[in-house]
This record gives sequence, structure tokens and C-alpha cells, in this order.
Amino acid sequence: MKAISAPQKPERPRTPAPVISRTGPRRSESARQAVLHAADDLLAERGFAALTIEGIAARAGVAKQTIYRWWRSKVDILLDAVTQDAHEALDWQAPGGDGPEEYLRAHLRRVAAFFEQPAGLVLRALLGHAQLDAEAAEALRSGFLREQRERDVAGLRAVLERHTGRAVDERTADRLTDVLLGPLYYRPLAFGETAGPEVTDATARLVLELAADRPVG
Repeated sequence: MKAISAPQKPERPRTPAPVISRTGPRRSESARQAVLHAADDLLAERGFAALTIEGIAARAGVAKQTIYRWWRSKVDILLDAVTQDAHEALDWQAPGGDGPEEYLRAHLRRVAAFFEQPAGLVLRALLGHAQLDAEAAEALRSGFLREQRERDVAGLRAVLERHTGRAVDERTADRLTDVLLGPLYYRPLAFGETAGPEVTDATARLVLELAADRPVG
């Protein structure tokens, strides 16, 4: 996979929460949040290869030993960060007054925009690194990616059932999730560009047409 170049620095990087110093084995939540935010921001500024534990510690205002007490590596920190930050950004919102196609378009546009946000840049970096590191790949797939996949399949399945007026089996929802989200991952990972409205809108329409015609077998 083509290496991801260091993205531009976010316009307004987050200010870390005040750090509460402690010497015991229990982690301070304020220190944890400071580390996660520092890792997000430094990745966006410098890229994955230049990200170091020393740099994260300095930005977060904690000792390097404190970080190693809680995480084994920068990959573990980034996994924590993406699990926390991406959940809300990629969540399937409650249906409003819009029809299924308008709802899917809006959802896909949010997902596409996510890949340019700090949490999205973290996910892109982890997906790239996972191609070369089996342990990182397993941690990413068995944790965040598996959980997000379950949310995506359930979210799409609910939309399709509203659209078709009939039950949609798990296998159909699973395969149509590939069709729905594949282009949104492919564009940033392969070409470093965001899937635009022409992609998200056409994909939403295609998935609904496939679901209405027949189950994918």
C-alpha cells in the first residue's frame, strides 16, 4: 500500500486537559486524555513515522515512564485514540424525516469527512501500518474494526428494511456494507483523497437499488 504522507496540521489543535500527577498504578483520566489528544495532534502534524513516545510525552506534559506504564507502544496509544474518537464520528444517527437515500447520503458524507479529521488520520495511519505489522493488524481488526463493522452492518440493515419494507438477512446486509463503505476507504488509502459527493451519493443510490432488486447471494 502506498505510504501515507504527513497530513497538514489541523487549524485548531486541541488544548490538552490539565494533567493530574500521581504515582500509583491507577491511571489519571486527565493524563490519559492529554496523551490521546497529543498523539492525535502530533500524528496530524508529523505523520506516523515521525511520531514518538518522547514527543507524545512532551506534548501531553507527562513523563515518558507514565506512558509506558499504560501503553506498550505508539500503536497502542493510537488504537486507544481511534477507538475513543471515531465511535461518535462514525455512529449511525437516529432516522429523521428524510427518506432512506437522503439518510444514506448524509451518513456517507460524514464518513468521508471523518477521514480528514484527526481521528480519521489516525485510522488511516493504523491501516497502513497494519499491512506491515501482523500484531498491529490483529489488534486493529479484533478491536475497533470488528466493533465498527458490527455497527455498520446493523445501521445499514435498519435503513434497508425501511427502504424495502421487508426483513433483510444478515448476509445481504454484510455484503452491501462492503459496497457502501468500500469506496470511502479506498479513496483516502490508495490515493490520499476524500471521496466526494459524486461518489457518496452514487454509492448510496446503488446500494438501495441492489437491496430493492434482490438479495445479494
